[in-house]
Amino acid sequence: MPLNNNAIPELWQDKQMADPLYPYVKTWHNLSRKQSAVVLALLLALFGCGTHNSTTTLTTTTPPQNLHALANQPPNGAGLAFLLTDGSVIFQDNNSSDWSKLTPDQFGSYVKGTWSQTASLPAGYAPSDFASTVLADGRLVIVGGEYNSGNFVLMNQAAIYDPIADTWTSLAPPAGWDYIGDSPSVVLPNGQFLVGRKLDMQMAVLDPATLQWTAVGSAGKSDFNAEEGWTLLPDGSLLTVDVKNAPNSERYVPSAGTGIGKWISAGSTVVDLHSPGTGCLVYGGGCYNPPGEVGPAVLRPDGTVFATGSKSAAGPGHTAVYAPPAIPTDPGTWTAGPDFPNNDNAGDSFAVLLPSGHVLVEGNSGTLYEYDGQKLTPGDHVASGSSLLVLPSGEVIVGGATVQVYTSSGQPSAAWAPTVTTFSASVTRGATYSISGTQFNGLSQAAGFGDEEETATNYPLVRITNQATGHIVYARTHGHSTMAVATGSAIVSTNFDVPATMETGPSALEVVANGIASISVSVTVN
Repeated sequence: MPLNNNAIPELWQDKQMADPLYPYVKTWHNLSRKQSAVVLALLLALFGCGTHNSTTTLTTTTPPQNLHALANQPPNGAGLAFLLTDGSVIFQDNNSSDWSKLTPDQFGSYVKGTWSQTASLPAGYAPSDFASTVLADGRLVIVGGEYNSGNFVLMNQAAIYDPIADTWTSLAPPAGWDYIGDSPSVVLPNGQFLVGRKLDMQMAVLDPATLQWTAVGSAGKSDFNAEEGWTLLPDGSLLTVDVKNAPNSERYVPSAGTGIGKWISAGSTVVDLHSPGTGCLVYGGGCYNPPGEVGPAVLRPDGTVFATGSKSAAGPGHTAVYAPPAIPTDPGTWTAGPDFPNNDNAGDSFAVLLPSGHVLVEGNSGTLYEYDGQKLTPGDHVASGSSLLVLPSGEVIVGGATVQVYTSSGQPSAAWAPTVTTFSASVTRGATYSISGTQFNGLSQAAGFGDEEETATNYPLVRITNQATGHIVYARTHGHSTMAVATGSAIVSTNFDVPATMETGPSALEVVANGIASISVSVTVN
């Protein structure tokens, strides 16, 4: 439940300035290169690196250089980002009803991409902090909103975006859900969109084909859904870290075709990942007492989940690592991970899975951390509250007033890549084709947040490169056979539309999931 950074900007500034390193980082960033050199020389002299004899030395480290601003910036900033299945990225414009789209250039560069305005949400709907996803048919759906036009309302409006028609259409909420707000959500392996009502334990699934909601069972839930996030596991179950009943955790096990799923214990997280709650927040239904916050939890390629914490009683946010059980009904095991340095934390913040298998986490200070399975290493600094999204290029786009791209140095294992087994070697512009293979959905949703603002990218994209010109296009995908993660050797499929205006001739085709591409196959575009 993040503060609305448009409605209360001074609180976001205070939050960033509360970081113990903020005064020093701010001062250093405000110095010119020449002034910085003078300060560094004084520090070296102070610590004994002069002409006198001393065994004291100061080791300096080159600042990270992983962030690069886009050559073209959006006119109104870029907030929450979603990856569409044609390779473009759509952004909400600063928690408003307006949206913009970033399209990569002809060589696939997002840094040199161009912006265009897309359709606005239905009148009166300008939400922030909502449930959301890109469906298997390529449409984007958003549900609820903690705020509307900056006002705390826990709204129950919803809308669905058709990227082909460039239209938003209002969507009815589940029956009886007067308030939704910032609720957890996930696309199940069967493609249905599951949402948990914030104020209680109710859940409902949306059928993308009919756009109808159906209530599903939530037996066994330990506490209400407020402030919790859901992480999709390879067996199709969902992991959540409880907030009200911290340090408890749970798994939701859907029951195929019956709608009688149930929650089972996933054990204690060992360390407390939630922060204390605050007082009453008044909305149309009465008084909401937040139970606290947690950070994002991301499934890694080794099958473990890296879960991050909000501000702890001692100050720094804790982290923990979950290993799913061998027997589905067992709880699994938790071990404590590294604490955030400098009293930082990731409460209601973003995290993504890098192609290298590292988890990139944004601290509330704006510091970007990479978790490699052992260490949590601080790096670049961004504006607090900046969104993160993995691109098909393997880079991470960072939203905000200035949109940037983050590039990491690691490489994925070849075993993590999709493989193409069946495809058409000759394709015609404007036509639709099926393609099949393995691991088209990647090994993870590759994105996490404390509770709402779900931006998972576990779906296949098709990238085609003309061999004569090197020009790159993304063929819009739709009708994915599954939305599961880490599907292993199982054969999965999707459909793709060959762009009507793309160049003809010999080309290389790749399937990309979570920024990791398959080995290319040769096709001829006619």
